[in-house]
Amino acid sequence: MTTPDETPSLYERLGGVFAIAAVVDDFIDRVMSDPRLNANPKVDEAHHKVHPAGFKYLVTEQVCWATGGPQTYTGRSMAESHEHLDINEVEWQAFLEDFQATLDKFEVPATEQAELFAIVESTKSDIVIA
Repeated sequence: MTTPDETPSLYERLGGVFAIAAVVDDFIDRVMSDPRLNANPKVDEAHHKVHPAGFKYLVTEQVCWATGGPQTYTGRSMAESHEHLDINEVEWQAFLEDFQATLDKFEVPATEQAELFAIVESTKSDIVIA
């Protein structure tokens, strides 16, 4: 909760856990079915090993935590969970396009989109192979 002199957190501006969960639900469905991502056999295998509901839960938890919410992320580090997937720059760009499409679908304002993209970009070195 913010006082009148404080700027609301990104978590608050996004609408809290329920709004974030709705966006994550759409985004994970989009990512898990994206043929550009699933062309990587390691990513495709990973997408079929994990149950979407559990994956969505962890991503929701992570987004809430990263945007200033009260949740604590309990999943593995980005490096640990992606190191074996050999994700390349083309796949990273497809992932970002999926993210953009979801944010646009939910009409997330430009300022909040920019902040979310900065958070996502901060994980790139742990996800994309050099």
